[in-house]
Amino acid sequence: MEKIWTEKYRPKTLDRVYGQGQVVERLNAYVREESMPHMLFAGPAGTGKTTCAIALSHELYKDNWDANFFELNASDERGIDVIRNKIKEYARTTTLSHEGFKIIFMDEADSLTTEAQAALRRTMEKYSNNCRFILSCNYSSKIIDPIQSRCAVFRFRYLNKEHVRKWIEHIAESEDLEITEDAMEMLVRVSDGDLRRATNLLQISGSTTDQITEDIVIQSANVAKPGEIKEMIKVAADGEFMEARDMLDDLLIEYGLSGNDIIKQIHREIYNIPMDNQKRMKLVDRIGEAEFRMVEGSNERIQLESLLAHFGK
Repeated sequence: MEKIWTEKYRPKTLDRVYGQGQVVERLNAYVREESMPHMLFAGPAGTGKTTCAIALSHELYKDNWDANFFELNASDERGIDVIRNKIKEYARTTTLSHEGFKIIFMDEADSLTTEAQAALRRTMEKYSNNCRFILSCNYSSKIIDPIQSRCAVFRFRYLNKEHVRKWIEHIAESEDLEITEDAMEMLVRVSDGDLRRATNLLQISGSTTDQITEDIVIQSANVAKPGEIKEMIKVAADGEFMEARDMLDDLLIEYGLSGNDIIKQIHREIYNIPMDNQKRMKLVDRIGEAEFRMVEGSNERIQLESLLAHFGK
């Protein structure tokens, strides 16, 4: 059985991590010193946080990395019991590595309850001679200050279009895939700086053919064509509400998109339509309000139609 490409092409060394130059430089310094502090990796999904933690472990421990690296997803087990049991049990065991410490990697640490984080703070202090913690999160603001103050904080950013394109080209060459320029632009656009999403989309697109076109990427990504979204916005702005509403129905039926999917694409296309900046600001404000209402449970169709009506004003 073929591996999932996100694992198959996950970099094993820090130097092969894309788009996080400053982070990689600091982590390489820890490898050279064979020592490291507790660390907090903060940033969006798919930007290399888990990859950097695993690559760092590979370079520190070489072939023995698996015995000195304990990974836990805090979104699955987020209560205080996981700290008192699993984490503490692993932390108190000794390591045979010449570095003198093991690594405990907690992914999605911002999912931990406040009580669990308080218990984790004490565990980090008590076993610091034997363990180093790497905490990964999307939002560092959800990590309590006592933990942040005990960690070296690393900020991961979305990857730029050039890095995403190079990554896609690297995988396409390895898998003997041919990608049209339009398909490449769509992959870069839809992935939005997230290499995990780009890799998954590429694998889905290449599952049935090695000639990847824009239409295949659109079907794989389950998004509407940007031109169709842009045309719907223009029709609504011209005051043709019923026509724009029909176009919205076509998008929802043909692509099976959720209201949040449509809102995200409308938000993206607003910046590609020539208009006065003051009008753009008002529209973005209204898009944000509609998105918030949908997240809070409002009817998606009513909110989308209300947004189209607002465009007509």
